[in-house]
Amino acid sequence: MTKKRWKIREVYDDYTVKSLADSLNVSEILARLLIQRDITNFSQAKYFFRPSLDSLHDPFLMNGMESATYRVIKALTENQLIMVYGDYDVDGTCSTALLYLFLKELGAKVEFYIPKRLTDGYGINNTGIDYAKSRNTSLIISVDCGITAVDETEYATSLGMDLIICDHHHPKEKIPNAFAVLDPIKPGCSYPFAYLSGAGVAFKLAQGVSERIGKRELPLKYLDLVALAGAADIVPLIGENRVLVKEGLEQINSNPRPGILALIESSNMHPGELTSGQVIFSIAPRINAVGRMGDAERAVELLITHDKNEAFKLAQVLETENYQRRKIDEDTFLMAQEIVENSIDLTSDTAIILHQESWHAGVIGIVASRLVEKYYRPTIILTTAGGVAKGSARSISNFNIYDALKKCEDLLIHFGGHQAAAGLAVEMDKLTEFKFKFNQIAKETITEEDLAPEITIDSKLKFSEITPKFLRIIDQFAPFGPGNTRPVFISENVEIEGKPRIVGSNHLVVTLKQNGSDKVFECIGFNMAEYYDEMMKMNYKADVVYQIDKSNRNGLSFPQLRFKDIKIKETNLELI
Repeated sequence: MTKKRWKIREVYDDYTVKSLADSLNVSEILARLLIQRDITNFSQAKYFFRPSLDSLHDPFLMNGMESATYRVIKALTENQLIMVYGDYDVDGTCSTALLYLFLKELGAKVEFYIPKRLTDGYGINNTGIDYAKSRNTSLIISVDCGITAVDETEYATSLGMDLIICDHHHPKEKIPNAFAVLDPIKPGCSYPFAYLSGAGVAFKLAQGVSERIGKRELPLKYLDLVALAGAADIVPLIGENRVLVKEGLEQINSNPRPGILALIESSNMHPGELTSGQVIFSIAPRINAVGRMGDAERAVELLITHDKNEAFKLAQVLETENYQRRKIDEDTFLMAQEIVENSIDLTSDTAIILHQESWHAGVIGIVASRLVEKYYRPTIILTTAGGVAKGSARSISNFNIYDALKKCEDLLIHFGGHQAAAGLAVEMDKLTEFKFKFNQIAKETITEEDLAPEITIDSKLKFSEITPKFLRIIDQFAPFGPGNTRPVFISENVEIEGKPRIVGSNHLVVTLKQNGSDKVFECIGFNMAEYYDEMMKMNYKADVVYQIDKSNRNGLSFPQLRFKDIKIKETNLELI
């Protein structure tokens, strides 16, 4: 069992807590949760609980929007072929589907192109540009990629094609010289919200075009795709993203398009109360699988079809690919785990860096994440492609893996990403030197304390305080995601009621009560069966850290506590 550090967040301004609780007629615990989200007064709380499309920002506040809308409208009026150039993940395929459907509805002559992960790699490349030229394309619109495509932009321009870049990733030193570049975080852009997904930027372009042609409401029908992308791409669910994802989830639950409905049904779910979490863990992997295993254009075809039978057939393709992906993922993970156990001394190596020529490029990012979860070390998994080592990097909370790779850039062919995750390529003859240098950087940066996973607890909570009103208000904190995570609580000195059980392959289910009360809650710990033997002991008390979720059974919904950690003995908590 990995020992975790527990820290309770504290709100020290009692006056603001009491004032906010009184103005909203909620408990002080709920008021503290709101203050932790920088919500300190009634008007901010109203915006949080009742996000409105009226609060969306003017798309023309984004630098480059005037030029971009002008060029799109020119292509529309002159019947020029537009090529939507996307990426192979959920954000990229949803962005592509969104712009394709939007432009098609306006009568555009439009096609789409998605590069293949295994042969083309990420982003705009000359193969895709050549394809666009072969189709007599006049305008390429990239979505969820392109902000670093300086040379590729020049190549497209040399072939007589204009390029509009819609991206949300960090640019490098030089911005591509495209016809227009839409990216809320590029230098010189004063757009009020910096955290849009790729589909969010594509949506803003659709908004801009719609305003100029007098059809302002038209893009709203594509908010389901923005929500799917925003939830899956793990963008902060605050501000404008919270509005877009909340509205889009309502569309998915009330009137899902055929492709999304087929995905929901193939995941053994039903529209109605789908959450952002269910999108992340059930729907998104099926879309990502076709990009990991082969051709992501099939995901776009699924999202744009209006035919229910076609949607069902395509969803089955995604289901098959996802099954195959899971099998390869598991085999690769077990092999990687064996190498770590037998060949790496984690007392001397702070990071895990593994390379095998045979590993499938489509799953190494997932395997890296699973190894981080198991060993809590920065992890890089590499395979061989085109004679070089290519792979994915994943990090722990207090280590910026992008900065670490930047310090090794003299040994890398290329790299890109952010603090928590990155991609990279290394020449084979420099791999050993890279491993040594990266590990040295990790050793110098990471402390012993950093290697113990930390759970941040939002509040102490008594079982008696979990009332129907409390649960209703917690539900209204949704959609949950980065920047607005599902609250984490600790309840102390709880007791077991009955006997624990193991369900599925490795999940612990137990009923708990507190202070001898009749009020009991079912609790589930996913992949926590290792606690079973301790929980079989009678006459003990434990402190439990958990989130409150729902379980649906026989048409009924009831609260279910989902364990994050358990400590059989009482522990002093460090306040932050």
